[in-house]
Amino acid sequence: MSLSKHLELTGVSIEFPTPKGPFKALDNVNLKIEKGEFVSLIGHSGCGKSTVLNIVAGLHKATTGGVVLEGKEVDEPGPERAVVFQNHSLLPWLSAYENVELAVKQVFKGQKSRAEMKSWIEHNLELVHMTHAMHKRPDEISGGMKQRVGIARALAMEPQVLLMDEPFGALDALTRAHLQDSLMEIQKDLNNTVIMITHDVDEAVLLSDRIVMMTNGPAATVGEILKVELPRPRDRIALADDPQYNHYRHEVLSFLYEKQRKVEDIDQHRTVKKVEEAAVELPKKRAHG
Repeated sequence: MSLSKHLELTGVSIEFPTPKGPFKALDNVNLKIEKGEFVSLIGHSGCGKSTVLNIVAGLHKATTGGVVLEGKEVDEPGPERAVVFQNHSLLPWLSAYENVELAVKQVFKGQKSRAEMKSWIEHNLELVHMTHAMHKRPDEISGGMKQRVGIARALAMEPQVLLMDEPFGALDALTRAHLQDSLMEIQKDLNNTVIMITHDVDEAVLLSDRIVMMTNGPAATVGEILKVELPRPRDRIALADDPQYNHYRHEVLSFLYEKQRKVEDIDQHRTVKKVEEAAVELPKKRAHG
């Protein structure tokens, strides 16, 4: 992989207004991602993983800092960054084919002929093994199939960066495993850059070149980055007994459940202390009142 600056997050912080004043969700997030790299973001709920993804997607604008893709600042959504959400977000009245077609027409209008578009849509549905059901509507196919169509739609936009927000989170274990394998195949063939949010440690280790571990929010940031140097293609069965694989798993679990728990314990201790102090102060105020 070349060390060219493909995608770069520099000093990214974001605040959201709330009735109690500004809430700082992210603080000084710095990350450089190489072309064709698969990066997972992992962390406890509320650590700002989705916010990072939404800033790269151009759906949120950083309060300070910013994102640069191939030398161009990201400040709005664009077809070079396709998003796959946990909820497939397919239009229910359109078939699988038509859902992909919608994205293709948006991106390639005037660039591809009707025949080229048809061939391109079918090619992307084939990548996710969905040609057999391409004329079915979302309510006629399973959750895993819907997610496959969502991935095909994103890939059909020919994005430089594929952004995935827990894409397999709502699926059963077997479907999830099949889709993870499909994603590894696709990424090997297309060499897209992928940024994926996950809560699943095994998924992160199996799929990633690097795992970015986020600290707890508010003011979440990059805690540690783990480089996963397992040879590809990766086989989940073979890796189950691989000492290196299990070492990486342990590293991520240790960060999430030991290092971050300490932070939680300190916060909890502070909260308890404040409650105790308030409990002591209240009778005094009442006595003086």
